[in-house]
Amino acid sequence: MKRQVMFAALGAATMLGGPLASAQQELNFDAYREMLADGNPAELYEMEGEELWRTARGPKNATLEQCDLGMGPGVVEGAAAQLPRFFEDTGKVQDLESRLMHCMETQQGIPSDEIIKGKFGQGERAKVAALVAYVVTHSKGKPIAVDLSHPKMKEMYDMGERVFFYRTGAMDFACSSCHSQDDKRIRATQLPNITKPEGAAAGWGSWPAYRVSNSQFWTMQHRLWDCFRQQRTAEPVFASDVTIALSVFMAGKGNGAEAQWPGVKR
Repeated sequence: MKRQVMFAALGAATMLGGPLASAQQELNFDAYREMLADGNPAELYEMEGEELWRTARGPKNATLEQCDLGMGPGVVEGAAAQLPRFFEDTGKVQDLESRLMHCMETQQGIPSDEIIKGKFGQGERAKVAALVAYVVTHSKGKPIAVDLSHPKMKEMYDMGERVFFYRTGAMDFACSSCHSQDDKRIRATQLPNITKPEGAAAGWGSWPAYRVSNSQFWTMQHRLWDCFRQQRTAEPVFASDVTIALSVFMAGKGNGAEAQWPGVKR
């Protein structure tokens, strides 16, 4: 009954129009997110991800239970809170999605190209999203603790900062166009100021998230891709260095804050 009342309120706010409707809609969505806090629909993706983690798949007919996310083979507890990180075995800085792709390819024989050239919400890329939901749930409430001491991490942090302020596309936008000031919003959505630790923590620490508006679970790779799309510039390749660098920059800025994964977004 409570959910029916909330959906009715959302519909009424949408029909009213104007600034008052936008403010009312924001309040309703905030209440809706709070209502979902104990039953985040992302739990369905988490359950799928756990099953995928333990199911033998791919040409090698293997599970991901020996995948090393930085805490040792098979350890997911707290792993997401320390990603992205530098991995000795690949010689690269990897975020959660790119590390999962590495494990899927090396342990299960599922080619990374199949994921990179795929589409969000479909095929193996959709399975990566479910795996992300499973892993991040085991870091909910833990402090973000990304180690920036390795030279490669410092390089990626610097690259991410440059990308954040780099203006491009038909609208001459940068990430900073929307995320470098306090109290800025797009319609009813409050935009975190990523240049400040608390803003970076709010942005990084609440994605991946379930999006109420389209009933989908979005990973950080998906969120960043859509930001580039909205800038009217070339969308980045999935799990490319530019997206990982932006993640290092945001995570590093937000170090010490409590992760809220998975989030619930409008």
